[in-house]
Amino acid sequence: MNSIYDFVVKPKGSRYNNSKEVEGGSLIVNTDNEKFQFTNREAIVISTPLINNTDIAEGDTIIVHHNIFRRWQDVRHKEKNSKSFFNEDKYFINKDLIYAYNKGNGWKALEGYCFIQPIKSIDKFDTNKERPLIGIVKYSNDIEVGSLVGFLPKLEYEFVIDGKRLYRIHYKFITIKYEYQGNEEEYNPSWA
Repeated sequence: MNSIYDFVVKPKGSRYNNSKEVEGGSLIVNTDNEKFQFTNREAIVISTPLINNTDIAEGDTIIVHHNIFRRWQDVRHKEKNSKSFFNEDKYFINKDLIYAYNKGNGWKALEGYCFIQPIKSIDKFDTNKERPLIGIVKYSNDIEVGSLVGFLPKLEYEFVIDGKRLYRIHYKFITIKYEYQGNEEEYNPSWA
């Protein structure tokens, strides 16, 4: 089954990532299916579009938009699937909703996107645990990986990839590349 323009994908695991393993048991951390933070964002590519201008191939794991697998309620409180839904384990998605892919040898961001890990705050009087609008580039095609960069506010979208909380930023919203001072430390909250 191939589409002309869309990828056919299935969620890696289930639609939602709303449980955690705790002391050999499973703890459900959220029962509301409308919260995007608990929606699965990893998918497996079943088939690629006939018009495919990316390196993504069948069997690759991809990072997708949070609304792909999410269910929601309309104004009449009737539960609905996303417009990408085809059947219980197949979804059609456009390339614009894919941000990174993994062929089994590490994550690669699609052109135009960066994934940035925040760094710990060094101000002992600051109640925030991370420094705002600054981080280390983890995955990118456009900016050198490992660079310490600053970015515009309110444009960071949170993803958890391989147990690390990262921000997805479009590379054009990176405003500055900093020199390392030597006191930068990656920040990853315990819930990630």
